[in-house]
Amino acid sequence: MRRLAYATLALLAACLLLIGAALTLFDPPRPPRLEVIATPFASMDDSRLPATSRYTARDGAQLAYRAYPAPGAAADGPVAVLVHGSSGSGRGMHAMAEHLQGAGISAYTLDMRGHGESGPRGDVAYIGQLEDDLEDFARQVLAGRSNTALVGHSSGGGFALRVAASARQKLFGRYVLLAPYLGYDAPTVKPANQAWVNVSVPRIVALSVLGSVGEQRLGHLPVVRFAIDPAREQYLTPWYSYRLWASFQAHRDFRADIRAATQRLDVIVGAGDELFEPAAFAPLFAGLRPATTVTVLPALTHITLITTPAGAQALAELLKR
Repeated sequence: MRRLAYATLALLAACLLLIGAALTLFDPPRPPRLEVIATPFASMDDSRLPATSRYTARDGAQLAYRAYPAPGAAADGPVAVLVHGSSGSGRGMHAMAEHLQGAGISAYTLDMRGHGESGPRGDVAYIGQLEDDLEDFARQVLAGRSNTALVGHSSGGGFALRVAASARQKLFGRYVLLAPYLGYDAPTVKPANQAWVNVSVPRIVALSVLGSVGEQRLGHLPVVRFAIDPAREQYLTPWYSYRLWASFQAHRDFRADIRAATQRLDVIVGAGDELFEPAAFAPLFAGLRPATTVTVLPALTHITLITTPAGAQALAELLKR
């Protein structure tokens, strides 16, 4: 029995040593700027960016959004809430929001907590805080509006799917996923996606093993770094903590998320997307509900989907149906 106890203690010490090494030695390095992401944003005109507005989250934080009210829009007309992709902010959704506004659709762009002007960048207080924030936004800013859509791009699309699959799915009447990131092992992910982000798998595994203790005590540690454009770093979030990484995406079983969504769910992706495989989306969403559509737009890339009129026009037409 004494030998068994010593062996157990030795194994426990080895496990703790491995966890400690994973947490301290595997900080993800920052990848070089990825041109296919940086270039389209560099040419986007945001000179007419609206002033920042604020809403109060349940913890008292003042979180940022921008409003694009459509002149003369009917009280029951469509409203789009736009969620940016990984490392970004609502500023990156400006071109799409402005086009929707011109098409008679009121829009809002969010700086999700940990991004842009919404608190310290790169971290949240707990996994799931972004969903709480979104509910607070909907209750305060969208109160009384029924014809609402949550529209997310890339990681924001994965987050929109996360909400669409949750008990809060009826916060919005419909969901639109723009080139959504569904998970590292999804059939939609191309190898080129690895050029956008460096991931510390050992650190993620170690924090997952530690469970709630790891989340609370060490969940602030960076687990991913992005290939952002240094010229736009004032607007971008270069890294995510474990807590933010786990919050701003679909759940681990993204197929279960797709099945659990009961509101209308649509997908739009560019045929020239560099990070995702356009043809792989339709099989994942096919046959789940009659209203679901997957639209592949010719020529558009991962970022030009949200920065050019073609992508915004496709979204506007969809929201008016």
